[in-house]
Amino acid sequence: MPTITYHQPDGDTQVIELEKPERIMQAALKNSVPGIVGECGGQAMCATCHVYVREDYLEALPEIGDDEEEMLEVTASERDERRSRLGCQIEVGGSGPDAIEVDIPEEQV
Repeated sequence: MPTITYHQPDGDTQVIELEKPERIMQAALKNSVPGIVGECGGQAMCATCHVYVREDYLEALPEIGDDEEEMLEVTASERDERRSRLGCQIEVGGSGPDAIEVDIPEEQV
């Protein structure tokens, strides 16, 4: 079963087991994970689902697209050139990795 592990800035961790492939942002919103806002509903237009992907999972991800790259330039928390991604652009399960761990930034808006 695909899983997403969300690490909060205060050290709390929440593991979500997915019933079907899902994007990091969608799973967070459905499971009331604090720190993921998703104002634009997953259209890569707001950067309120910014996450830092843990190093062990970076190689399994698709390349950053132009829209995602543009939004990562305006994140509320500092961008990490290697680890910062938009949660709405990363699918877990299906065509994406079967597991991923992400750190949620201090601020989204």
